[in-house]
Amino acid sequence: MSTSVLYMSVSVDGYIAAPDDFLGGPEGHRLHEWFAPGGEFAEVTGPAAQVMEAMGAAGAVVTGRRTAELMDHWGGDLGGLPIFVVSHRPPGPAARFGYPLVTYVTDGIASAMEQARAAAGDKDVHVQGGHTAQQALAAGVLDELQLAQVPVLLGGGRRLFDLLPAEIELEIVRVFDTPEATHLRYRVVSPAASA
Repeated sequence: MSTSVLYMSVSVDGYIAAPDDFLGGPEGHRLHEWFAPGGEFAEVTGPAAQVMEAMGAAGAVVTGRRTAELMDHWGGDLGGLPIFVVSHRPPGPAARFGYPLVTYVTDGIASAMEQARAAAGDKDVHVQGGHTAQQALAAGVLDELQLAQVPVLLGGGRRLFDLLPAEIELEIVRVFDTPEATHLRYRVVSPAASA
């Protein structure tokens, strides 16, 4: 069975984006410098390559509408993976007609995760977006968190975990440092839905 994993870069003060939705720094890429210096993907070596390999080995993606639209639905193709977008509204024309790998799910995060797990088979489901992660944690359908804690204080913006319904216990799976980030992987031990 697949594992659902949130992959997210976060500042030391807990932000995933600046107030303007940029990722920090003068060019808006600070939180992703560890794998995309200057906004361009680069070959990641050393221990951080394990994170990129795990992300690349996913079998499906679950994301929120905001993230999908900010990324223009990745042009309809995120490495050939099926993309499940959690939304309360139906998709716009591009996502509805032009992107066969993009499926809008309007009946909640649990349904989106179930569909993504079925599509992923025995591969992981890559979860994206702060609000989507919070919804998945609240519904008890997020298994792990893979956080790249970037050594920067953004001082404001969008926090990753502002709206959780209850305390959620995590178990440390792995921690390693690189010059660009500290990579933390946690397993969700007691989901909010059962807390």
